[in-house]
Amino acid sequence: MKLTPSRRLYGLGAILLVALTICSRYFSRMGEPSFFIPLAVAGVAYLLAIRELLSTPEFPKRVIVFGLALSALWQVQFLRTPPGLDDDIHRYVWDGRVQRLGYNPYIVVPSDAALASLHTSETRTLNNPEVPSPYPAGAQLFFRAVTSIHESTFALKVAFVVCDLAIVFVLLDVLRCTRQGEHWVLAYAWHPLLAIEVAGSGHVDIVGVLLLLVSAASLVRRWRAVAAMAFGLAVSVKLLPIVLLPLYWKRARMRDAALAAIVVGLLYVPFFNHGRIPIGSLGTYVQRFRFNDPVFATLERVAASQLLAGLAVLVGFLTAIWMRRKSAEGSLDAFAWPMAASLFCAPVVYPWYLLWMLPFLRSTSTLPILVWTLSILPTYYVWHLRIVGRPWLVPDWIVILEYGSVAVAAAMIALRRTTRSAALQCSADQVE
Repeated sequence: MKLTPSRRLYGLGAILLVALTICSRYFSRMGEPSFFIPLAVAGVAYLLAIRELLSTPEFPKRVIVFGLALSALWQVQFLRTPPGLDDDIHRYVWDGRVQRLGYNPYIVVPSDAALASLHTSETRTLNNPEVPSPYPAGAQLFFRAVTSIHESTFALKVAFVVCDLAIVFVLLDVLRCTRQGEHWVLAYAWHPLLAIEVAGSGHVDIVGVLLLLVSAASLVRRWRAVAAMAFGLAVSVKLLPIVLLPLYWKRARMRDAALAAIVVGLLYVPFFNHGRIPIGSLGTYVQRFRFNDPVFATLERVAASQLLAGLAVLVGFLTAIWMRRKSAEGSLDAFAWPMAASLFCAPVVYPWYLLWMLPFLRSTSTLPILVWTLSILPTYYVWHLRIVGRPWLVPDWIVILEYGSVAVAAAMIALRRTTRSAALQCSADQVE
């Protein structure tokens, strides 16, 4: 008996549930085969699900509800697992805690012996304790708000999962407003990165993703002031979406932009240091931190790191300008490419950075980025290498696999488009 698209999607969802549940059981052994093998199965199942979403114009609502229920189940499994001992979320707890105790997270250094009494069991193992916080003011105030309710990594993870859930609802609204199939919400909700990096490790990026999607949705509805303010708040969580500014050209008014700038400026007021806007360890981040950066590492042999960081931003800006001219009004695909282009040239490309693109991947034109969000998963092997005493460095074979997969996907799409264009031209010639 031939399976219907709905039944195939049910089956793929079940595979994802089993695979990601196994991943959650071995979350503390990230990078080992017990974690990697089920993660690979989940990645393949996800790709097959994307194929179903692309080939079927519409699914019954019960399929969508069932799919979202499945994603909630594996999110709960990861939510119950403790994060890694030095995951970024421990820094979030520290930043929120010191704010409430009257300290400035952009000035205090966690490893300072004079501050040892401020630590808790969850903050003593935070990573890079020799530098102050690099996170923008919006993220800092989010940390403070959550830790004011309950000071723990679990509380922050719950807050991040709530943001993830809110993204699902906003995305459903965008899909209805743009008259696209609501089943595309599963392309977001089923992505393995969400389970690992939001419910599992807990990364603040998801807060910025929510704000950016709210901004994009507001542009679709022509709520220009809301769009500008939400965009400013997204940038105040992580700086990556700043490259999307050209997409707002002539879509947001100058007074809206001014209002957004004022709001973001006010967020920094509590952290002013002698009248200066603080940046914490952001400069150290650019100069010293490296991960999964083949383009940046190649160019750094001939240019300064600060110049190359600026180049990464410039590449994102230029891509946004091109997408602004090329994309149709209301197209959200344009939001993914500038951020992807900027990250491609960045000094650090962690898997959770790609969370920013997930709500905007819904067409064949963004398939190379979607492939990247999966081909980056083998970099988790580096976590295992660190445990066994190896350097914090992505092996060459993983870099080739990761970026080679993206290149192959892009080449296949280009070839398909060229073939289709040639076929259409041939048909036109025969008609004449």
